Formats: sequence, structure tokens, C-alpha cells
Amino acid sequence: MLTKEKSKRKFKKENSYPYITSDSKILNGIPIIEGTRIAVRTIAGYYQIGMNVDEILSSLGHLSQSQVHSALAYYFDHKKNIDRQISENSDIEFWKKRVLETKK
Repeated sequence: MLTKEKSKRKFKKENSYPYITSDSKILNGIPIIEGTRIAVRTIAGYYQIGMNVDEILSSLGHLSQSQVHSALAYYFDHKKNIDRQISENSDIEFWKKRVLETKK
């Protein structure tokens, strides 16, 4: 049975990123903006090349400011993992190796 305090902590943790979700059927389960196929790593990548929130919104006009901020908050809290995802998706040799592995 959850105590009131544990219940509050569980609720807070689950709602820390209200627009971020993951689904194993979408982009292999990586974090995405809910209701889209936009990965958090995409928003992080735009941020890393110097785009601010307004510029990201200009590129991805169907997103809200809250969605972008939530993705950036998630990115900063999971930076190591998201940076690894960005690196892997930018690494041509990594993808060549993955393709060869799946052909076996």
C-alpha cells in the first residue's frame, strides 16, 4: 500500500515531463514528444547547433512551446544518454555495422 508521501513522489516523478513519452512501437522506444514521432534527441540536436526555442518552433511549427521546453528539460536531465543517441545516429560506421548485423 502506498503511503500519502510515496504517492506524492510517484505522481511527481511520472509528471516531470508531461509531454514526453516512449512507446516500443515508435522509434524503438526512445523518448519522443507525445502524439508525435519527434524524438527528444531531435530537439536536443537543434539546441546543440545553437537554435533557441523560437527557432526550433519555426522548424517544427506543429509543436507547442511547452512541448519543446519539456523535451529540453528531459534532455538536460538525461544528457549523457541523449548525447549518446545523437552520436550513434550521426555515426555512419555505427549504422553500417547495425545493417550488417541485421543481415546475419
